[in-house]
Amino acid sequence: MLFGIGFVVLFVMVFGGYMVAGGSLGPVLVALPFEFMIIGGAALGATLMGNSGHLLKGLGSSVKKIFSGPRWTSEDYNSSILLTARLLKLMKNEGPVAVESHVEEPESSELFADYPNLMQDPFLIRLITDTLRLQVISPGGLEPHMVEEIMDNAIKSEVHEAEEPVHVLQTLADALPALGIVAAVLGVIKTMGSIDQPPAVLGGMIGGALVGTFLGVFLAYGIVGPMACRLKQVLHDDLMIYQIVKQMIVASLADAPQAVVIEAARTSISPHHQPSFSEVFDALREAA
Repeated sequence: MLFGIGFVVLFVMVFGGYMVAGGSLGPVLVALPFEFMIIGGAALGATLMGNSGHLLKGLGSSVKKIFSGPRWTSEDYNSSILLTARLLKLMKNEGPVAVESHVEEPESSELFADYPNLMQDPFLIRLITDTLRLQVISPGGLEPHMVEEIMDNAIKSEVHEAEEPVHVLQTLADALPALGIVAAVLGVIKTMGSIDQPPAVLGGMIGGALVGTFLGVFLAYGIVGPMACRLKQVLHDDLMIYQIVKQMIVASLADAPQAVVIEAARTSISPHHQPSFSEVFDALREAA
């Protein structure tokens, strides 16, 4: 929502200010399609050359997040705490065998079925089930720090892949001003080839060339750069849920009381997504 509003404000202020100052959009609009073809085409070609098909596919889906915003709500964060807490409680009270059927086939588990939104994230489910599966097949117990290291490595791999589109967008933003200069130089070359034309014609051609410089800088710092920044913020919010699950499982292995495990996870959530104390513990009592 705010990204869309900012997009409108950007265009209104830049081009509105230009027109209020006495500028004419005519020369800009005449040169814009050609300059955009050069800059946009060069940017597209460079992006295709510098990235894999898998990454470009991920970039397309990631751009949608810029407009839709973070995936998880306060209710989803609450659900992640409840799901993990119920599984850990079941394991503690009835033993590792009691959770085996849930972690082996989560799509058939009645417990997992209570949280359909979480089931839409395959990595989140794997993070929970794979870690608990280690406890099922290791009856002698596991060292908390070893499990923490395993989960950290899994999360780092997921974070690295999720943030690749951010690097692509930021690299593109860094390149656009230079590509704008390329377009401007070509415009100057064209102008120099028509040096025998009247000043009015040459002025229009030089103005058209400068549109390339303007467009490169405008796209870089006004659109693509903010897109990369916003995507990074959205991904940071979305990836926070994995840390919550990790913290609960590791704390449970360290034999921390359940109330402490849950409260530590709840308070680690950013304030604008954090469920209240009563929301978490009331929901946990209802689910028991």
